[in-house]
Amino acid sequence: MLFFQENSLLLLLGLATIGTVLWLLQFRRRLQMCWYTALLLSLLHVAYGVFCVKIFAILEGNQPGSGAMSLFGAVFLMPLGYYLGARATKRSVAEVFDIFAICMIFTLLCARVNCLFAGCCLGRQISSGTLLRWPTREAEIVFYLIFLGLQAPRVLRGESRGMVYPLYLISYGCVRFVLELFRSSATNALFHLSHVWALIALAIGTAFYVELKRRNEQRTQRKHR
Repeated sequence: MLFFQENSLLLLLGLATIGTVLWLLQFRRRLQMCWYTALLLSLLHVAYGVFCVKIFAILEGNQPGSGAMSLFGAVFLMPLGYYLGARATKRSVAEVFDIFAICMIFTLLCARVNCLFAGCCLGRQISSGTLLRWPTREAEIVFYLIFLGLQAPRVLRGESRGMVYPLYLISYGCVRFVLELFRSSATNALFHLSHVWALIALAIGTAFYVELKRRNEQRTQRKHR
């Protein structure tokens, strides 16, 4: 147990890599890739995710080398890699986003589990004179599990039609905004920077969802004609 606590981040990133490999292997035909390509993409995906959360933490004002990470970095920056990768390889952007969004969310799930072992991102004390805190980390983990449970089967069946990432932004923006009200912060202020990111995620997700829904409806109408 001590070994796990001291190396929890590396072990959980390893789990995220394994999960990503197994997930991508389900789409070898749809993405037209070999098994070793899935392995390479999984390693790059996790490495890119770590880079995103660290660079975003620095942009938020944290010192380089402090070990600080901001999960919003993955939420906002990783999809840029998905878009560029889909365009460069001439694959469906909607399909790439749906498949890799599940990978991103699973990786973020592993990162949030690491918070339990690292003792960071604590909830506020429920009341003075007690050691009990609001279970903000646990609630976010439950959110990830529910979202994956609902959306992963739809992606496997090819029913998601590019909607996974917008739906994630909308739901995560709402959930994270509420959870931040109960999360401990350095300033002890009720509202802080993460609330802004949550609202931005909600706004971007809503815009993407409306536009994708419009395009999907137009495609459906053309097929009927």
